[in-house]
Amino acid sequence: MLKGIESTYDSSLIKPFITEGNWLGFKDSLYSREIIVSEQIARLLNIRLHDTVTLYFVGNESTQTTYRKLKVTGLYKTGIEEYDKLFMLTDLRLIARLNQWEPDQIGGYEIFVKEGFNPDSVNQVLLNDLPTEWMSRTVASIYPNIFDWLHIQNMNRNVIFIIMAIVAIINLVTCLLILILERTPMIGILKALGARDRQVIQIFLHHAGTIAFKGVIWGFLVGLGLVLLQQATGFIQLDESAYYVKKAPVSIIWWQIALVCIATWLLSFSILLLPALLVKKIKPIQAIQFR
Repeated sequence: MLKGIESTYDSSLIKPFITEGNWLGFKDSLYSREIIVSEQIARLLNIRLHDTVTLYFVGNESTQTTYRKLKVTGLYKTGIEEYDKLFMLTDLRLIARLNQWEPDQIGGYEIFVKEGFNPDSVNQVLLNDLPTEWMSRTVASIYPNIFDWLHIQNMNRNVIFIIMAIVAIINLVTCLLILILERTPMIGILKALGARDRQVIQIFLHHAGTIAFKGVIWGFLVGLGLVLLQQATGFIQLDESAYYVKKAPVSIIWWQIALVCIATWLLSFSILLLPALLVKKIKPIQAIQFR
């Protein structure tokens, strides 16, 4: 299937996926005689870069069967098999000429919705306002399997986060319990000298909070280092047939990083309140004898 591209099209959306060759040239006043094919189609049809391919177009009652010779100026690969096996990219003016379109005729519009807007709601508004012979479809309805895969990845992410949080909480609670058990005689002496339970608890929470803070800082530095390393080298490779991407994509969003660090520290500190309450049950006489 040929997908027409205008000369004013924002090529930055597709250029990152071009693996060989260059973008289409629109210097010809009639139409560009260049084409970009996917690596998958090129492999199946034994097409190489700079080859000239002959495309046959089957006509209908109003148009005759014809053909065009186009030069392969680039190869692309998105990693999405459903897209790569269907589309070749060429000048929209060529398609309009073959279909005998008027200058004001097109095959369709692509509308990009800004983040925060619900695509289904926008699609419903368009369906209500468009003429009956027109139709509007969201990209999720055209490629449902891709979005189903994304939902599965989000679910896997949530499960991993929950498991990591449980492991971290268990380690923090264990750490504070060990601190309290090791300092049981000290707790007894402090209480014997008149210290209140609240004051003793504050001591342990101060040290536990410091440990949690250092852990968050080290986690931030290590995590940020790995992300920067992945951006520079792409050392984390993925199975492209399963994940649609060759390298694990990463993006640094500072407010999200700050939110995660703050939330992690607050959650850790809140959980540490539970074992700290054991200080109230420690009696001075027994604690001193425990030594």
